[in-house]
Amino acid sequence: MRRFDLMIFRLKKVNNLFINNILLVGFASICQIQASFSQVTLEANGPGNTYELITNIFAPGNGVGAVEAPDLYHPWAAGGNKHIAEVYDNELLRYVFEFYSHVLLDNEPVDPTLTDRQRTEIKTYAPSPDNLKGTIGENIIYKWSFKLPIGFQPSSNFTHIHQIKAVDGDDSSPIFTLTPRLGTPNKLELIYVENSTSGANKVNIVNLLPFLGNWVDAEERINVSGNGFYSIVLKKRSDGTVLLSYTNNNIATIRPDNSFIRPKWGIYRSLSDIGNLRDEAVRFAGFSIQEVATLAINANNFADNTISITNPVIDKIELSESILNKYNQLQLFDISGKKIIEFNSLTKNVDVSNLKSGLYMIQFYNGENKSESIKIIKK
Repeated sequence: MRRFDLMIFRLKKVNNLFINNILLVGFASICQIQASFSQVTLEANGPGNTYELITNIFAPGNGVGAVEAPDLYHPWAAGGNKHIAEVYDNELLRYVFEFYSHVLLDNEPVDPTLTDRQRTEIKTYAPSPDNLKGTIGENIIYKWSFKLPIGFQPSSNFTHIHQIKAVDGDDSSPIFTLTPRLGTPNKLELIYVENSTSGANKVNIVNLLPFLGNWVDAEERINVSGNGFYSIVLKKRSDGTVLLSYTNNNIATIRPDNSFIRPKWGIYRSLSDIGNLRDEAVRFAGFSIQEVATLAINANNFADNTISITNPVIDKIELSESILNKYNQLQLFDISGKKIIEFNSLTKNVDVSNLKSGLYMIQFYNGENKSESIKIIKK
């Protein structure tokens, strides 16, 4: 081979090696991205080995560590019963998880010396894979469905059904909590606790009644940061009605000394108001935890203009604090689109007692900022 041809051959060989290396590095990067932005789902698959199934998804290799249930201390469990079972749901037409809580029998499984509370919950935690724990800068989407039974009875103290917990450092209180609360009427509260000295901030409160006996789909989006993003929407599965929504584009979703955040689902309640409690069976299904590159903030009804009204309305439209904080005007239309009423100032209760029974649409305003149109049913 001539010297010139040999040089060309060597150059081609070097270029081929370089291209191959780029392809290998690129393929490895793609694999890494796919692994990082993965989705983990937990679905019931029928009776038997329920705790093992849950832990195998949320913390593989840790036995039943992802379950916190009072089985070891509960005489009901001595007969082979579990505080989480897989039961067939006739509405969803598949197996779901059913969580049990017994007022007079259950205690606190994490610390049995505590007699003022009880819990049956599932979680991700320290032994869980990294993609199931939220660390600084990550974007996470949590999805699940739940059904509170008709007659579900919360107390005047806490009755948590979902928590976003902080781990290490300032971790005594959950950061976000969904909590049914005894009242007139009973409420469902979204509670935010910035840190141990800030106190609890009830950022959204809605009536509990529309949740009872209905499957509700939940979607929660979090950018993990000291000035992160948080949103949650709870929709009735049967018709898509938004029962609760909240969005904040600048909120601390992790505390400065926390290692990570993690989710919990189930029943965790105080026994300090035991007279207002009863034995409960709450159903959950379709748990999903997904890390994503970016959060589509304006997709899937997660925009700032997503709000909800409790239906039906009798004499007054009850406005949440989140609505009053965003808007100062309201317009009401009949089903033909004709404007019927306009309110240029808002209070917690808007009087509509003079309206005839029927279907109406309302829209909230604050200058150029306006909400989506919302259906109300006037009785």
